[in-house]
Amino acid sequence: MAYKITDKCISCGACAGACPVGCISQGNEHFEIDKNVCIECGTCAGVCPVGAPEPDAE
Repeated sequence: MAYKITDKCISCGACAGACPVGCISQGNEHFEIDKNVCIECGTCAGVCPVGAPEPDAE
């Protein structure tokens, strides 16, 4: 399943820089993942200092 970025995001950009497919961008309140492009690799979750990216159960 694709990942989503929760409200824990501090907008540091670590996830966007690490994403191999470039599906993460700055949103209005925090970074956001384009779930149509996400390849479910979990790289974003691995580099996030606050654990904001999580698997999207939807």
